[in-house]
Amino acid sequence: MTSSANPAPSILDRLSAPHRGPVPFSVEFFPPKDAEAEARLWRAVRTFERLGPAFVSMTYGAGGSTRDRTVRITGELAAQTTLLPVAHLTAVNHSIAELRALVGAYADQGITNILALRGDPPGDPLGDWVRHPDGVEYAEDLVRLIDDLGDFHVGVASFPEGHHRAPDLDHDTRALVNKLRAGAEYSITQMFFDVEDFLRLRDRVSRADPEQGAKPLIPGIMPITSLATVRRMTELSGSVIPPDVYARFADAAGDGPEENREAVRAVGIDFATEMAGRLIAEGVPCLHFCSLNFAKATSEVLERLGVDTSSVLPATSAAR
Repeated sequence: MTSSANPAPSILDRLSAPHRGPVPFSVEFFPPKDAEAEARLWRAVRTFERLGPAFVSMTYGAGGSTRDRTVRITGELAAQTTLLPVAHLTAVNHSIAELRALVGAYADQGITNILALRGDPPGDPLGDWVRHPDGVEYAEDLVRLIDDLGDFHVGVASFPEGHHRAPDLDHDTRALVNKLRAGAEYSITQMFFDVEDFLRLRDRVSRADPEQGAKPLIPGIMPITSLATVRRMTELSGSVIPPDVYARFADAAGDGPEENREAVRAVGIDFATEMAGRLIAEGVPCLHFCSLNFAKATSEVLERLGVDTSSVLPATSAAR
């Protein structure tokens, strides 16, 4: 199997290309559940398209639950927009034959950038991970499988706080280094809330293997617009909101039966901008925004960072 005759640029190509603002940025989308959500996704897509992200990624549900929608919409992003899509691919509940077929489906649509993930089990994302009897055990195995199938460009996930299944940070660091040594060209972190966690991860990788540490480590940031939503996301991911950061959002949310979304959103934009500003000062190669399929909050953060958003912010109608 090979990729298309005229392959899309790689993520490394895009990170080194001219960009708006102080550093390139990228955006994460997730597959919508219904027609209304899909329409909202496409409104966000068209807004971000005008802002020129280096790339966009499309997530893959726990246990492969959104496989068909992920493949379809990633293909539509490649065919119907000027955006460079990165397709997520997980090993959960997939045999090697199925994984090969999925990579082939992406290649047929001209998609050559893939984020290789071991993935979370269905039902309880924090539950025990069970290898498919005919599948692969680790993300590094998936990286090698994709690389063996043709001219693909593979990225992997990284975890500033350490993966919740790793017994300690040293073990987690070795796992990331092994994925990079297997052929991954870059990594994108899970969202985090303390820049120090990101910087210490970068330091650990560089100490463990300077060659792999030179590869781009892209921080994942989510502009928080709802305390309830971010609570749920951290519960599912195993990440932790530092007490001082949580208190900042809790104070904004208030003590009423419903959180003060406007106040939480304002704090969320401030906090994301502060994090992004420090990460830029620390020399990150890109900022990866978890958009939740909305464009306005991320656009406002980008505007504060010096990106010209005049063509999109006045026209952005999404609530978040």
